[in-house]
Amino acid sequence: MMLRSADLVECERQIRTLSAEIESLKNPRALEPSPQLASLKEENAKLKYRLNTLKRSLQADPAPGSRAMLNINQRLQQVFEDAIRAACPQVADPPLAVTPGRDPKFGDYQCNSAMALGQMLKARGEKVTPREIAQKILENLPENELIEKTEIAGPGFINIHIRKPFVSKLLTNLLLNGVQPPPLPVRKKVIVDFSSPNIAKEMHVGHLRSTIIGDSMCRLFEFLGYEVVRLNHVGDWGTQFGMLIAHLQDKFPDYVTSSPPIGDLQAFYKESKKRFDEEEDFKKRAYRCVVRLQSKEPEIIKAWTLICDVSRAEFQRVYDCLQVKLIERGESFYQEMMKAVVEELKQKGVLELDEGRHIVFVPGQSIPLTVVKSDGGFTYDTSDLAAIHQRIFQERADIIIYVTDSGQSTHFQLVFAAARMLGWYDPLTTRVEHAGFGVVLGEDKKKFKTRSGDTVRLMDLLDEGLKRSMDKLKDKERDKVLTPEELTQAQRSVAYGCIKYADLSHNRINDYVFSFDKMLDDRGNTAAYLLYALTRIRSISRLASLDGGALAAAAASTPILLDHDKEWKLGKCILRFPEVLNKILEDLFLHGLCDYLYELATTFTEFYDSCYCVEKDRQTGEVVKVNMWRMLLCEATATVMAKGFDILGITPVSRM
Repeated sequence: MMLRSADLVECERQIRTLSAEIESLKNPRALEPSPQLASLKEENAKLKYRLNTLKRSLQADPAPGSRAMLNINQRLQQVFEDAIRAACPQVADPPLAVTPGRDPKFGDYQCNSAMALGQMLKARGEKVTPREIAQKILENLPENELIEKTEIAGPGFINIHIRKPFVSKLLTNLLLNGVQPPPLPVRKKVIVDFSSPNIAKEMHVGHLRSTIIGDSMCRLFEFLGYEVVRLNHVGDWGTQFGMLIAHLQDKFPDYVTSSPPIGDLQAFYKESKKRFDEEEDFKKRAYRCVVRLQSKEPEIIKAWTLICDVSRAEFQRVYDCLQVKLIERGESFYQEMMKAVVEELKQKGVLELDEGRHIVFVPGQSIPLTVVKSDGGFTYDTSDLAAIHQRIFQERADIIIYVTDSGQSTHFQLVFAAARMLGWYDPLTTRVEHAGFGVVLGEDKKKFKTRSGDTVRLMDLLDEGLKRSMDKLKDKERDKVLTPEELTQAQRSVAYGCIKYADLSHNRINDYVFSFDKMLDDRGNTAAYLLYALTRIRSISRLASLDGGALAAAAASTPILLDHDKEWKLGKCILRFPEVLNKILEDLFLHGLCDYLYELATTFTEFYDSCYCVEKDRQTGEVVKVNMWRMLLCEATATVMAKGFDILGITPVSRM
């Protein structure tokens, strides 16, 4: 498939830019020992990865007339890239700055490259003003399908006005084909490691963030066409199982033939821990059970399996509520692989003996990885080294993302650095990243706890959400207009949607305050507001007696007019969706999607308040006119909002 010339130029431009940045980072003078050396090396690796991705993108690109949504900003950058290079051929890598306009009076987008070019040319001894450069850029603009007019403002800003028929055509394409992602040059494999609770311990609010963020990342990659493996790296191995198994033997001696009725595994864990701390004989027997577990004695494996199964059932209750799918692959999965990893470390001569421990120092890091304890046991470091080795060499993953709290950032940076040092992966071809997140705080701004000071059980939190969402729906008297089934659907949609959105709408790096009152508020940037907004938008077509078939037929035959300024604003906002997703793909910050959905909902409200979609007789209330192009704008808004909700893992309902 042939590339469009503008797309080819864009890819080549980015390759040249990234190549120049990489070469500058390779410059020995720039890399003299300094505190910034490690960060420069990391940036170098990221740039290499992006460069390689761009080179592969030259092999495939959407053909003209593609069903995929077009990124308008990216298309403008391609056009202005050509013009800037023609206007200033003496500048090898000219700066490119195209951004959405802040004030619609001055255009839809703005190119500010002339300002930076003026400084660069001045440094070369060339006397030319930014305004003169801007004029030369405009004189060299290639013919294109999207720019209506341009104008120079102030000292050299270029205001860009987009052609309304072009935007109208893109909206029609959206309605006819749905929200379609651009085709991938190569279908990459993505592994997302998230949730990761510990067996025999209940999931708590800390696991909520990893589960919600990780699931949403998976949904984004899946929508964009990647092969996604959702891994649950549960803590299902280790010394704690010795005391659990020993306690099981005492409390349910016939466990091998009769399944023990362990109703409360958390209480069972506390009982065994108390005995382990207080009874010396029990502690010795617990250690012997660990050895027998590692030897995989059938009776002990049976006990271990029973304990794991009880935990899995509890975990699954949470995953079912949140509609999260995972493949369990716990620490036990990597036990034999750990031995092979330690052997490889020995063969490569990187193991050091330190007070009985075997450790590995990674260049540029002051803290070592401990891979074998003084008693011969393995550690989390060993487990994670075996896991990343398996994911690279057996799974052949192109992208590996770990979603855990930010407190584990140092640990993962050590693991990643060790894997690179050992030659397991090259950042040029494999992206390995830790997507860290902050802690959940209570309304007192302290770590979220129960009144008694205990960790909040996740199921208790979800159940409380259901209760509060039902109270909210009844306060709005929705129980009087919805059927019992519709009311239950709305209750679950609001409860779980609000909990997810409250998390995802915050920058994941930051701590956030958990407040049911705020997340259930139907004003402001909350799931409650957005869910109600989507329901209202969809109700407009019912008011006009238009079903899906009628809207589809209208989309194929009715031009979407954008004459009113609120129509124009809404149309442009709808089409920013691909740009938002592309940014999240790069930085993994999902709050950008939440901010966009809120902006889209508020922009729609402005449109609906100013533009009649359905006109009624003031006396009879009967519908006398349906402005079909505006109905199509309603449908386009709802389509994009629904896809955004799907990526966030939120399930809207038809009636609320």
